[in-house]
Amino acid sequence: MAPTDRGREYVSPFNSISLEDSPSVSLQREIENQVLSAVSQFASSLNSGRNVVSDMSALIEVTSRLSLSNLDNWERLIRQGLYQASANSKPATWKFWNQPTPFLTWIDLCSGDGFKRERTLRALSGTAPNRFFFAMATRRLNDWVPQVRAAACEKLPSLAFASKPEDIVDVLCAVFPHWNSWGRMDADGKQTLLKIASIGAVTHSLKSRLVSATAGPLASVLVQAGQTSVLDADLPEIASNAIQPSVRARAYKSLLDGKVVWLAGRKWEWTDIRYCKGYFKPVLCDRPLCVKSPLVETLRAASVDRSAAVRRVAADVLIRESGTIGSVALQMAALLASDSHPSVAERGNFALKKLSQMVPSA
Repeated sequence: MAPTDRGREYVSPFNSISLEDSPSVSLQREIENQVLSAVSQFASSLNSGRNVVSDMSALIEVTSRLSLSNLDNWERLIRQGLYQASANSKPATWKFWNQPTPFLTWIDLCSGDGFKRERTLRALSGTAPNRFFFAMATRRLNDWVPQVRAAACEKLPSLAFASKPEDIVDVLCAVFPHWNSWGRMDADGKQTLLKIASIGAVTHSLKSRLVSATAGPLASVLVQAGQTSVLDADLPEIASNAIQPSVRARAYKSLLDGKVVWLAGRKWEWTDIRYCKGYFKPVLCDRPLCVKSPLVETLRAASVDRSAAVRRVAADVLIRESGTIGSVALQMAALLASDSHPSVAERGNFALKKLSQMVPSA
């Protein structure tokens, strides 16, 4: 692709959005039609030169109801709507004093023109209209145009600082579990998202979400957010009060290990190059915690947690640390050995066996 064509991706306006066969297909199509109608209405008002702010309310209202789990399809649908609106608009009679429409709006983040996406990012300021449009801006960290990615790294922190923390947390919870699959996002892009997570109001809202949310891959969110130390002081509260057992287990593991471990990516490892056989090996990174947690008290709290997943974490750490925590190890090993869950009881019995071998014979 020639340098002057960067970012001009051809997308056929007739490509339909694939839908899964389910009872909600008709509802999905209705929402798509509402999005296309709002895009068309907004594009028409923009071309006519009328007030843009009031006309954007319909677009904001319909995009506020969209899920953040299928952003690629929504972005392509909006781009299709922009293409159709541009093709259907009648060109006005040319006059030499007419100037092109100067407005660059949030919806231009979905443009197929990389130059326009970059200019839009650099022109945006203030509060994001809703979480959907901030997610569109965040997706530019994985844009196929390097200049757009650089603009996103530059502008996203200021946009996040001015926007609603709850909207920012919604986007972070949608991005963190999957950002390793964003093949074009570099280290600067990840640091940008971690910087956003470090904003005081965003960190507080993220901690509340980790504690109170009942669904979603929040354990992965906690791990990825753990690349920075903003949640270190909140880990004891998250470990004790989080509703999701997987979140409590991950928080307890970090406290008991004294470090946060996360998946940084995958690297291809050959097993037999002659037959082109191999696998993607996980690449793990870790960071020591900035706070110290008392090992015995934390281990005792984890061993009586209501979830077997958390008690398994306690049993694994007990096996590892049984020789360093004194007589209390025998009490906790006996407690875990009597656990109703087989996987916990098995670990407790192993800890008892290990402790019995450590006692010198008379």
